[in-house]
Amino acid sequence: MAEPLTVPVVSQQKEAVGEITLSAAVFNGPVRKHLLYEIVRMQQANRRAGTASTKTRGFVRGGGKKPWKQKGTGRARAGSIRSPLWVGGATIFGPQPRDYSYRLPSSARKAALRSVLAAKVRDGKLLVLDKITLDAPKTRLLAKLLADLEAPNAVIIIPGRDETLERAARNLPHVKVLRAEGANVYDVLRYDRLLLTQDAVEVLRARLES
Repeated sequence: MAEPLTVPVVSQQKEAVGEITLSAAVFNGPVRKHLLYEIVRMQQANRRAGTASTKTRGFVRGGGKKPWKQKGTGRARAGSIRSPLWVGGATIFGPQPRDYSYRLPSSARKAALRSVLAAKVRDGKLLVLDKITLDAPKTRLLAKLLADLEAPNAVIIIPGRDETLERAARNLPHVKVLRAEGANVYDVLRYDRLLLTQDAVEVLRARLES
């Protein structure tokens, strides 16, 4: 059975301020790569707009009149100038608006999130902070904070709503702020570093241990 992990807690200036014990069930379990693949595939499918639309011959305007008589011209028979074989014609079996979304069981989604958290811990990409606060919702302030932490490419998971921090991250292309309730496999994998606050660790533990 996996053992709990003790990792350092740092301040925004990357100074050690204490330690925290991470749940073995959440942060030190097996990394199930096949499950990560299935969850990412599901998330990408759920984000598809599904608005691609082509016209079959029933939707293309014109072509109601037969171009020429059936026999006697020496040419191949044709019934419509909107045949898929003609320039300006319809599309055969083209995409139509549809819903691509589907859901995997909640147990699989939780197991995958535990796997990706464990992977970040094993790769040394997890950083736990005592708190993250900004004086104003300014991009430059957050960029400087992440530079001090040596984490310019990171997903930041916070326990709840923090409008100042969320607004500051909007214009940073390699940074994303997530509330713990919205933590997901795809976004954690997309970014190099994972930054958690102490309170976010507890929220994730309560969400994923059950």
